[in-house]
Parts: sequence; structure tokens; C-alpha cells
Amino acid sequence: MVAKRIIPCLDVKDGSVVKGVNFAGLREVGDAVEMGAAYSADGADELVYLDISASREGRRTFVELVEKISRRIDIPFTVGGGIASLDDAARLLGAGADKVTLNSAAVADPALIGRIAARYGSQFVVCAIDAKQVDGVWRVMTHGGTRLTDRELYSWAREAAERGAGEILFTSMDHDGTKGGYPCAVYARLCDSLRIPVIASGGAGSVADIAEVLSAGKADAALAASIFHFGEIPIPELKRGLLARNINVRI
Repeated sequence: MVAKRIIPCLDVKDGSVVKGVNFAGLREVGDAVEMGAAYSADGADELVYLDISASREGRRTFVELVEKISRRIDIPFTVGGGIASLDDAARLLGAGADKVTLNSAAVADPALIGRIAARYGSQFVVCAIDAKQVDGVWRVMTHGGTRLTDRELYSWAREAAERGAGEILFTSMDHDGTKGGYPCAVYARLCDSLRIPVIASGGAGSVADIAEVLSAGKADAALAASIFHFGEIPIPELKRGLLARNINVRI
């Protein structure tokens, strides 16, 4: 049985890690490099760094930051934010990132997924999807959750997979930062409709929440921020709790 992954997410703005609720009310919580190194030492399986202001402000993810991270940690890490071309992806992968994640640019130019996958392989491409419910439909948002699109979650995820994405990272904007649990029925439906791994993001508040999304929600990995950033659930404690619930994780 493939082990489920635990992935701290570090939202980065101007080189610092920030966190908010429902993509708003951001506050600074620490240094991006130092926090990543601490999570690596603590037993995280992977890390995700998202430059959350890059797309909205028209900036590229800082290659220099990726180089610093790659020198400090020894676990895989994914970088996203402002990646709008094959050259952008090449610079980040060349700087030491193990994967890149595409969001706003992929919605605007879906063929970008295939171009990067054709060059580097699907395993290097994660399609991040931010979505929220609008009139009962899970609608895709872009540019840091500020722009509503006409895309629908399930159909866009299937298209992204068909175009070459190796993983889907779905964040529920309705649950992000609330610590009230993941929308597990949504994740289960999404996982059933895809043949690639799904990373669950948005709503982790307890060991039970993460256990539920990895079991009932069928997610391959759980991504969380607040509970790790503020020391509420240390990663070793989380993994022991998951093992006690018969969920296979690496210790």
C-alpha cells in the first residue's frame, strides 16, 4: 500500500511565510527557508511553497529563494506562483525545485501543462486548483483567489490530468484556514474521477480531520498550514495518530 503523505504548505509573500483565513487577513508567521528546514527535520514527506501574490502582482517566484531552500532541506518540494511559461518552470526546476505547480496560468493557457510535462515529465507538474461554491457549483478561482472563472472543479481537474498534470492540488477556499475539516465528499468524488494523485488542502484542524480526508476523502496526501505553523499539531504526533487509525504513513 502506498503511504499517504503529509505536506506542510508555506504561503510566501515577499520572502516570508504568511497565513490567513479564506485567503484573506494574512499575517506573517516566519522565514520561508528556516520553517522549511524545520519541517524537513520534523518528518514532513514533502513541502509546497506558494508565492501567493506573484500572479496577482505580475511577479515571478523568486529563483533565489528556491536555491536557498534546496540547499537546506533533503525532502521533495514543490514551488508555485507566477509560473506562466516553460522558461519560468525551467528556472525553478533548475534552481532545485522537485516539482512546479500551475494555477492561474494553466487556466488561462491549458496547453502550458502539456508543454511542461512534455519537456520534464508529468511527475514534475502539479495543477493547483482553488475553488469555492457559487450557487451550489464548485467554481475555479485564479489570481490568489480574487478572480472567478467559468471553470468547474471536476471538469477542470479531468482536463488538467488529460493534458499531462501528474497531481492535482485542490484547495477549498470555503474551508481554507478555518480548521473545521475538509469537504471529504468533494475529495472522494474528485479522486474517483481521476487516475492521478490528489492532494487535499483547506480545513485541517485536528488529527481526525486529516485522517478523514485520507480515508473517507480518498486523498493521497494532506496539505496543511495553520496547524503546523502555529505548533498546534507537531508532525510526529500527527503521524502517530494516523498510524493508530490504520492509515499508512512514513515515520
